Amino acid sequence: MSEAYERERQNNARLDELSAKVSALRGVTIDIYDSARSHEVIDSTSETFSSMTTQLKGSAGRLGRMAAAGNKVAILKLAGIIIGTVLVMYYLWRLMF
Repeated sequence: MSEAYERERQNNARLDELSAKVSALRGVTIDIYDSARSHEVIDSTSETFSSMTTQLKGSAGRLGRMAAAGNKVAILKLAGIIIGTVLVMYYLWRLMF
């Protein structure tokens, strides 16, 4: 009877060890999934900023061409956009720092 009790105790100890290993593996798997998801978000954000930069360059090029054509309204629009951008950046800078 003592031998059966000892084997049962050893089985329980090994079962506890196995349970701890499974829990550790589950934690590692969750960490890998979270890391992959965060990389996906970073890639998506990078693509969005790249697209926005391309669109901004295109808009700036069109405004530059309109201003070069000598259209006074286009020159005033360009000046207004530049001044507005500088003011928005200034106020954002003041709020952050």
